[in-house]
Amino acid sequence: MRYVIGIDLGGTAVNYTVVDEKQNILVKGLCEHPARSVEGPTICINQIADGAVPALAQAGVSMDDVVAVGLDTPGPASAKGVLSAKGSTNFVHEDWASFDIRGALESRLGKPVVYLNDANAAALWGHFALFGTNSGKTSISIIVGTGNGGGVIVNDKVIEGKNGFGGELGHVLVPYSEIPEIAGLKPVCNCGRIGDLESLCSLTSIRMNVLPYLLKQHPEHELAKMDIAKAAYAARGLAAKGDPLCRTIFKVQAHALGLFFDEMINTFDPDALIIGGGVLEATEEFRQWFIQQIRAGMPLQRAEQADIPIHVIPNGDCAGALGAAIGALQLLA
Repeated sequence: MRYVIGIDLGGTAVNYTVVDEKQNILVKGLCEHPARSVEGPTICINQIADGAVPALAQAGVSMDDVVAVGLDTPGPASAKGVLSAKGSTNFVHEDWASFDIRGALESRLGKPVVYLNDANAAALWGHFALFGTNSGKTSISIIVGTGNGGGVIVNDKVIEGKNGFGGELGHVLVPYSEIPEIAGLKPVCNCGRIGDLESLCSLTSIRMNVLPYLLKQHPEHELAKMDIAKAAYAARGLAAKGDPLCRTIFKVQAHALGLFFDEMINTFDPDALIIGGGVLEATEEFRQWFIQQIRAGMPLQRAEQADIPIHVIPNGDCAGALGAAIGALQLLA
């Protein structure tokens, strides 16, 4: 039996999974190890290698039987796993600039390493969980967190693009003037764009754009008494409890997603739309309401596309590692 390791590298922790060639997942739940990524690549690469040992032990697998490794990290990075000249967004050490993290881990482990950015890895897992391998299906994924991650999967393959920036869906512009709850707002993204998806549908967008706009209309609201960053973080919990102002925040997010997904439907004609991230870490009632609001925000679709399913990425905390493992399995095909 052949095995692959899936590795999800974050700013503070590395998460692992082990999958066999029959696609059985051998590590259940989170299997984490300290990343120490802020201390630079030399220390971090050793941490990644060291953390694989207990993960393999949990799976009952020897490193000798591992034939490939999948690695995902935050970007920006090339399709070959070379971080940008400015380093990774989450890794502040200067030595990460232009660092070939895929090649370094491959040398350290002595195994072929496949690289994905973290959003593409989560998208690949969401696609695989729905359709399995060799399905010939197409899906569009958005991960809503502090910012936006995204992934385009066509014929079961991640669309990476020339430079590895394929699937940067958070910076696609949406016609936000069609959302009546934010009439007159000019939502600005950290990237400088006005009206991209991330400027309307992310934790950062709540803090920078949507919540300040709504609090001007409702200065008596309890969130107006809080630091804006803390208030933005608290909004989802209040929305899940039915708070009207906070429901409006997430209605805006959902309608922005609906407008965005309409663009993706017309571009890719996908088999499924998939969402994940912190916005969905709430009650089941809130998740279903949010999905209903996405549909409510979509323009009218063609009859053939009107029933396109909207799914939630399963195993949210482990989605990156699982997607990285699927990427490694594809290397064996």
